[in-house]
Amino acid sequence: MVILAILASLVMPLMQMSTIRSREIELHRNLRIIRSAIDQFKKSYDQAVLSNKILQSTDKSGCPETLQQLVDGYDFGGLYPNKKKFLRRIPPDPMNPPPPGQEPKWGMRSYADKPDSAIWGGEDVYDVYSLSEGTAIDGTKYKDW
Repeated sequence: MVILAILASLVMPLMQMSTIRSREIELHRNLRIIRSAIDQFKKSYDQAVLSNKILQSTDKSGCPETLQQLVDGYDFGGLYPNKKKFLRRIPPDPMNPPPPGQEPKWGMRSYADKPDSAIWGGEDVYDVYSLSEGTAIDGTKYKDW
């Protein structure tokens, strides 16, 4: 029994660390998915401006107005035959999961916000970050990823 207790005490921290590591990998992946979708939206917006489908505006950066716009789609002035959608759904933040039945929440920054701003300006969505105050295995804060 003592041997089993010793083995269990060695295995438990490894299992906990592996669970945390898998959630960190999921966070990296979800951030990459959302940021890629934002970049693709911006690229399509710029193409619509170059094709004279949308008039260039000084008060618009070309980024989506909300994360939901990446899911609902945008027509870019007829650049595409249908609304172009960039995400099927908004991926959840594994370090700050939403309560059941609620939409995932991410920290957002607009194009006009400072790179380390913790308050969203509301004009558009230029970047996303985790709302978790936790610290990663490597010692960095999840919200700084």
